[in-house]
Amino acid sequence: MKERLDSRGEMNTLLIPLVITVLLLFGALGFGYWAFGSRQNYKNNTDALVAAAVSTANQQLTTKLNAQFAQEGKSPLNTYNGPAEFGSLRVEYPKTWSAYVAEDDQGSPPIDGYFYPGVVPNIATPGNTFALRVQVQSQPLSQALQQYQDLAQSGQVTVKPYSLPSVPSVVGDYITGQLQSQIQGEMVLLPLLNETLAIWTESSAFENDFNNLILPNFSFSP
Repeated sequence: MKERLDSRGEMNTLLIPLVITVLLLFGALGFGYWAFGSRQNYKNNTDALVAAAVSTANQQLTTKLNAQFAQEGKSPLNTYNGPAEFGSLRVEYPKTWSAYVAEDDQGSPPIDGYFYPGVVPNIATPGNTFALRVQVQSQPLSQALQQYQDLAQSGQVTVKPYSLPSVPSVVGDYITGQLQSQIQGEMVLLPLLNETLAIWTESSAFENDFNNLILPNFSFSP
């Protein structure tokens, strides 16, 4: 009877570690499965994130290169030279643009220029806007500026002093804002003897060209 108790006790002693080992084994297997699943999810998510990042980087690079090629394609610049009696205007503009300039020494304005990428739109069609306009206006600067001073008082435009880099001795005005009812742009007005030289863009899409190409390369004889 004593031996049976000892045998039963020995079996119980062996059974407990066995149960614990089995439980640990199942726990290890469960953890391993969970870890493997988590790793696969992480890998899949990481692959998706990497793919998205690569796609975004490629799009950004393509956009940057296209912009760079478009900018480089504008050089060398074309040149319009105006008549000497109206300041010998020298307008340099991208070679990808076209120009239409009406010259009439008896007209008003005596010089009226339209510039646009590709083909110049019909200048007689209301609502057409242009990348660049150049005019010699048959009125003094004070008179040409008056309407924009009124707009400045109502907050529709801002007006500040300005000189062309190539003609720093001539001081005029730089106007930004609602130039006309349907035209948001930037304009430079400069005195030219008893007349006014007006240079402007009629679209925000061409503001960079206006400030970085047109104005730095524009010249005239005061």
